[in-house]
Amino acid sequence: MSFFQPRVVRWRHLSSRNGDLPTPPGSNQQTGCLVADFDRDGYKDFIITCRGKAPAIAWYRRVMQGWAIYVIEDEAIPIEAGCACYDIDGDGDLDIVAGNDYQGGALYWWENPWPHYAPGTPWKRHVIKPDGAHQRHDQLFGDFDGDGQAELVFWNQGAEKLYYAPIPSDPYVEPWPYYDIWSGAGEGLAAGDIDGDGKPELLAGGKWFRYEGQNRFSAYVIAADQTHPRIAVGDLNGDKQLEVVMVNGDAIGQLRWYAYHGDPRVTANWTAHDLLERNVVYGHTLAIADFNRDGHLDIFCAEMAKWTESRTDPDNPQCKMWIFYGDGRGDFTKTEIATGIGVHEGKVADLDGDGRPDLVCKPYNWDAPRVDLWLNLG
Repeated sequence: MSFFQPRVVRWRHLSSRNGDLPTPPGSNQQTGCLVADFDRDGYKDFIITCRGKAPAIAWYRRVMQGWAIYVIEDEAIPIEAGCACYDIDGDGDLDIVAGNDYQGGALYWWENPWPHYAPGTPWKRHVIKPDGAHQRHDQLFGDFDGDGQAELVFWNQGAEKLYYAPIPSDPYVEPWPYYDIWSGAGEGLAAGDIDGDGKPELLAGGKWFRYEGQNRFSAYVIAADQTHPRIAVGDLNGDKQLEVVMVNGDAIGQLRWYAYHGDPRVTANWTAHDLLERNVVYGHTLAIADFNRDGHLDIFCAEMAKWTESRTDPDNPQCKMWIFYGDGRGDFTKTEIATGIGVHEGKVADLDGDGRPDLVCKPYNWDAPRVDLWLNLG
């Protein structure tokens, strides 16, 4: 740990619990969270997905007086965590991808109707994969083959498979062609240029994957014990290479960042660095951003408060939210944002257009339905 004194951010906390923004209209099992400018107005919006009750996808659209809720999926589809967005149909707006939880095997995309929105009118749903083994936790778009067009990568936990699906020339075809690129249990997806070849590589389940052509990837292990992590990437120590941060999302384990020296394909060349003196408890939130705008990347991590649906009290009542301020040389100073507020699938984005990274936080089923925002005051 470093002893440098970073510029610490001040936060303004807004919560649906206090009436600062509308309460999510879905169930008390909130699964996914996604932040993007869906209506092309220059401001970031966010969506929350859920299971067990309609609407399955609610969009918090930025309006003059805060946020208004629009429905994207009005049925009670059991949606899993880890949704993604991309302009799938090439019409200039962002569409959404999400899949079933343990109750189903489908993977869908929702067509953005820009500019024709109405709060109660859902988006049109299309099928990417209609069935198969259950649970699709995590999807990601990235141009992994370097052709200028993003491809979709998605996990299927029931099949213990990782799949790769180039977007078809006709994206409305059902189902999409897809390819099996790795077999084994896992979670977590990210993208970054690990080997310095100028195009992003895929990171998943404690490994990084290099595209080898003809819809094939080679897998290289970073950390064999990180099979189900949340993953984030960035140059944390100023070596002009990307480092990787990982933490267990649905278990107890260490929050670590990993740097390599030499060939990144060799596991022994990766070195792990602990960020905390204790284990993180269900750290299902992880992101990298320059929160205090000092030119150095920082790390955001948060714990869940409750994950056992049958309990009435929290599993982890002293859950924490942290910012680890980086000095650009691989040292970090830990600060706590909050204690006792559960976060699951928290995201980082500039919500108010001031250029500073803000936080979009929601629980899974602690005090749900609920959503909290932390606005970065600098």
